[in-house]
Amino acid sequence: MGGGSGFVSRPRPPLVPKGPRARPHPLSWPAGPFPQQIPPRALPIRYPGPAPEPGLPRPSLPGRPRPRAVPSGSAGRATSHGARAQRLGGRPRGGRALRLDGGDLFVCGLNKDGQLGLGHTEDIPYFTPCKSLFGCPIQQVACGWDFTIILTENGQVLSCGSNSFGQLGVPHGPRRCVVPQAIELHKEKVVCVAAGLRHALAATASGIVFQWGTGLASCGRRLCPGQTLPLFFTAKEPSRVTGLENSKAMCVLAGSDHSASLTDAGEVYVWGSNKHGQLATEAAFLPVPQKIEAHCFQNEKVTAVWSGWTHLLAQTETGKVFTWGRADYGQLGRKLETYEGWKLEKQDSFLPCSRLPNSMPSSLHCLTGATEVSCGSEHNLAVIGGVCYSWGWNEHGMCGDGTEANIWAPKPVQALLSSSGLLVGCGAGHSLALCQLPAHPALVQDPEVLSPDATEDTESQEAMDKERNWKERQSETSTQSQSDWSRNGGL
Repeated sequence: MGGGSGFVSRPRPPLVPKGPRARPHPLSWPAGPFPQQIPPRALPIRYPGPAPEPGLPRPSLPGRPRPRAVPSGSAGRATSHGARAQRLGGRPRGGRALRLDGGDLFVCGLNKDGQLGLGHTEDIPYFTPCKSLFGCPIQQVACGWDFTIILTENGQVLSCGSNSFGQLGVPHGPRRCVVPQAIELHKEKVVCVAAGLRHALAATASGIVFQWGTGLASCGRRLCPGQTLPLFFTAKEPSRVTGLENSKAMCVLAGSDHSASLTDAGEVYVWGSNKHGQLATEAAFLPVPQKIEAHCFQNEKVTAVWSGWTHLLAQTETGKVFTWGRADYGQLGRKLETYEGWKLEKQDSFLPCSRLPNSMPSSLHCLTGATEVSCGSEHNLAVIGGVCYSWGWNEHGMCGDGTEANIWAPKPVQALLSSSGLLVGCGAGHSLALCQLPAHPALVQDPEVLSPDATEDTESQEAMDKERNWKERQSETSTQSQSDWSRNGGL
């Protein structure tokens, strides 16, 4: 689901619980306290720019005060014929993708640069099928800041959206592309893709990692003066990432200014910017991949990794979940005791990141055994024991707890306790969950959680019902009058 970037190597649990008439319901809570169904014309939240530095004011995001739920007219239409949602994708700038088990792709959200691949640049307020990809089953979708990377089931990579930094992987292409186009990767079959702020990655079946887009180049030149950056930092077409020749990558991940890969040996490699300690090293910038030592994960193999803009999560073979990186909004699931003091001591961006209080992976015991994890820009969702938990940045209510205060430790999303959590996904300033709702969910019955559009539709339907009932009563009255007239001899 992208928003955050992540990969799970173990088999996934069943996506829809068995039972009569089971139908999943996508729920969203972009700017309010509780998840609810999204009305057809509800506009998704938009995140207007990259995350500001700690202490700087956050931009205001438009959005209704309460979250919404997807009706049968949009994403619900995708499930009405028996198809099941396999992945919720999205993270940056309000874009969202929903992939069904048949490989069909549904998209919605901001579309200024054609990143939805619909052939135009109009914003789409509800899930709609990407018709240009009909007949081409989709395996994975990675949403970048203003572009999208798509992986088909046969291993081909497509891209659409902005190409201002070469993030589409087409060096001589236009500055934007509104229809998905193929990326050449030296005839290699791709098994995983990732999209960052302005760069993208792909891992092939043979374990080779490619990167393209110049989004990390300016940061690298600033933090590594006098050094020549490897080609993959400046390439506008897929370029092999050097330094991984002795490992086989299973997946790739991307943050705002960093990249990562997980190998078949359970090792995590990272490179790029380390401004917030997300690379677990002392260097300010890593121009070549560097392995995070096994002792950081208690000498256990890593089986899954997820990445936000500036923080990462990893799960080991025993189910333990480790977090590290930026933490000033609660992204790591624990409150910092020394972060304010560290900020006062910081003199410049070249300060060794080992001084950061959370630059090394640390186990978060309450997340052990998580079956679903998703990283947004600075907040997270996880499913543990069938319960959806949230934590991190919550200024716009995307943690779904009914407040806009940051959440420093994972806590259950109360509105989803009576639902079976299946899939979760985080955007920059919104969240989604694909759930099996109870037979008579209170959040559908509660009139307070209905959007203005949904309320208008309800009132319109009620008016039509009243008119129909009135006409039926009039007809009954007329029939009765005619019967009485007949019994009285027509008088």
